[in-house]
Amino acid sequence: MGTIAENIRDVRGRIEQACNRVGRDPHDVTLVAVTKGFDATKIAEAVRQGVRDIGENFAQEVLQKRKQLPHEQIRWHFVGHVQTNKVKYIADFVYLIHSVDSFKLAEEIDKRASRIGRNIDLLVEVNTTGEATKHGVRPDEAVPLVREIAHLRHVHACGLMTMGPTLPDPEQSRSCFRILRELNERIRGEGIENVAMTHLSMGMTNDFEVGIEEGATLVRLGTALFGPRPNR
Repeated sequence: MGTIAENIRDVRGRIEQACNRVGRDPHDVTLVAVTKGFDATKIAEAVRQGVRDIGENFAQEVLQKRKQLPHEQIRWHFVGHVQTNKVKYIADFVYLIHSVDSFKLAEEIDKRASRIGRNIDLLVEVNTTGEATKHGVRPDEAVPLVREIAHLRHVHACGLMTMGPTLPDPEQSRSCFRILRELNERIRGEGIENVAMTHLSMGMTNDFEVGIEEGATLVRLGTALFGPRPNR
């Protein structure tokens, strides 16, 4: 691994190459640096290199890091599984929640957003691999859930998220990413009010280039930027 600056340049180059292969504009893909387990100094370095979008998995960890980086221009993404009792800790500042997998959770986000007078963007998480170890609704449950969420006043469904299989060959993620893209296109075609399916969050360190080739607008990278994740 190189320095964080070198790693970010390398990843941006790979994003551009993946976009070029399928005729996409690299500016349509946002790099979300996932900083679970990494300290605030590494986040600050990534921000200095132009990374504005930071993803965290745990409410307590993002709260601590936000206090340590009060002056940084960061858009905080919540990319881990969200417990309903943790929503209150992130509702007043979170930029995008990637991992909504139930109407109960969406209702809680809506309630908290209403209390503080803001709207919160979210993605519906879909389990496209069928693995019991992964969160997310089944593909056939995604459209009904989006329709339900559309009735809430203070949340805005703006796309879908998935995780590929934990396998060494990134090509093995392609069919899962394609399922998500096709779902996204189907929902967009329905023209549901208060729904704008503008984002596909798919692709991590091992398979983000395949994700981009299949339409990802958000890629969630940690070890590709910061090296091996510290033991927790």
